[in-house]
Amino acid sequence: MRSHLLNGLTAEHYRRSVTEGVERVAAKLATTDRPFTGVGVDALSPAIDAIDLDRPLGDTTAALDELEDVYLRDAVYFHHPRYLAHLNCPVVIPAVLGEAVLSAVNSSLDTWDQSAGGTLIERKLIDWTAARTGLGPAADGVFTSGGTQSNLQALLLAREEAKADSLAKLRIFTSEVSHFSVQKSAKLLGLGPDAVVVIPVDHDKRLQTVALAHALERCASDGLVPMAVVATAGTTDFGSIDPLPEIAGLCAQYGVWMHVDAAYGCGLLASLKYRDRIDGIERADSVTVDYHKSFFQPVSSSALLVRDGATLRHATYHAEYLNPRRMVQERIPNQVDKSLQTTRRFDALKLWMTLRTMGADGIGQLFDEVCDLAREGWKLLAADPRYDVVAEPGLSTLVFRYVPAAVTDPAEIDRANLYARKALFASGDAVVAGTKVAGRHYLKFTLLNPETQTADIAAVLDLIAGHAEQYLGESLDRAS
Repeated sequence: MRSHLLNGLTAEHYRRSVTEGVERVAAKLATTDRPFTGVGVDALSPAIDAIDLDRPLGDTTAALDELEDVYLRDAVYFHHPRYLAHLNCPVVIPAVLGEAVLSAVNSSLDTWDQSAGGTLIERKLIDWTAARTGLGPAADGVFTSGGTQSNLQALLLAREEAKADSLAKLRIFTSEVSHFSVQKSAKLLGLGPDAVVVIPVDHDKRLQTVALAHALERCASDGLVPMAVVATAGTTDFGSIDPLPEIAGLCAQYGVWMHVDAAYGCGLLASLKYRDRIDGIERADSVTVDYHKSFFQPVSSSALLVRDGATLRHATYHAEYLNPRRMVQERIPNQVDKSLQTTRRFDALKLWMTLRTMGADGIGQLFDEVCDLAREGWKLLAADPRYDVVAEPGLSTLVFRYVPAAVTDPAEIDRANLYARKALFASGDAVVAGTKVAGRHYLKFTLLNPETQTADIAAVLDLIAGHAEQYLGESLDRAS
């Protein structure tokens, strides 16, 4: 069994095995003509259930053959131009190369003596991102597993900085379309069920600052403690960007921690055309960025940034066996001092390889392309009488609803849209997402692939309409 351990004696075995795996994936990418096969749970489960994990196949070729049947053949391929569903981006090759390197070397980014140069690379990338954000010379941060963890840590820091005499008094303010991780974080942080105060949004799905001002004033008059305002730079459902300068002004007025969840909108930090859409982010106390959403990085690659690096002390714990306190005086850089995680992958290497190969402008150009595409898609939807589109895109998301001329029952229209999404997924021809707006079912395009064209959007809209019309026709037949 030692022949499977990666070391100097098995370097050639490693080369052959990884090359074979890469060749299979490359062949799959080259021949995949739709984002999904349409396989269902009931069809795929028996093949996986039948595998006896206590009876190994003995070699990687056989394992890859099996993997073709249980995963590669039926995977959802985000690189396909008609994958239009969730916040999943196609990935750039330099980042995939970085993934291969970091997996093989397997550095752990918790302490210097497990990572050495990896620590310095991560710190350099945090400094680079903080500078792009404009947080100032005292800024710092750490890579995380994703936006949910980044938001949790940001709110942990805000809770500690608030210094309330009772957790029950703390309040977090966020828009009604912000990410669910705000509510989840409040629960994990031991806050009360009323801790999250939801602020309404305007027609463009941006937080209403007048309503926020009133809520902050009520909080103060009720003897409660405003712990944080979570502004969103790119909501999951709409790609909307809250009015950051006005929110920053209110946070300054009331002495409240300002967190910006830019998990989606962080791509604008590299944008050549649209950077001004997140003006005001530089006034935040903390910022979430997800490179694996809009920097075209493989999952996972995210970070939390803070204006004052000293606030990261609230996540610090010193263990003699790992990061004893004396290491601080010895100026030994241990990233675990800043992180909620202990063992942590060297995910920063993917972004490093991307920047060193493509440069920030290369990333920004790709993100600008999908923002431009969303604008063209919005024009198509606005001109198409079959569809109702919710709002102009702030980034690259479109939310819309098929509305047949001959049907007026909103519940029946709901069912037609739900059916169309499900039927489209089962066909494998395209993948779209769904959400609710004012209690009604809508469909959603999240455009993160620069290879997607306006013609793809038009074709998918025709497919959706066809499935919805089929459902409505069958519905009429059943009713007659």
